Amino acid sequence: MVATSLDAERSYGDQFTARTVHETKRQKVVCGYFEPGQFIPVHAPDSDVAITVLEGGGVVRDGDREHEVEPGDVVAVPAGENRGVRATGGRLEATLVTAPPPTDAEHEPVRRGLRRGEFDPE
Repeated sequence: MVATSLDAERSYGDQFTARTVHETKRQKVVCGYFEPGQFIPVHAPDSDVAITVLEGGGVVRDGDREHEVEPGDVVAVPAGENRGVRATGGRLEATLVTAPPPTDAEHEPVRRGLRRGEFDPE
């Protein structure tokens, strides 16, 4: 069993921080920490994701729609749909569970968007 806490994993930096707390070939669990304005760029990996907002506020892209989120909200985006997360209301803390974990190649749009400072790099 893997056990941790948001406090134990908390870390902030120049870009959003993703702290992997569990990963198998079937699932990946990440604690995400975002300063205001930080984001995970829009991308569309072949994996489902469930995002649970624990602190702060933000926007989650689901396909062509954007959902404002706040503590207690849960958003699930199916595999193959565009997705992204952006902090808009103070620091944002969330858990992100993907199944199966995205491949390195599927994360290239994320790296490209972060290099360019673009939420939607396409």
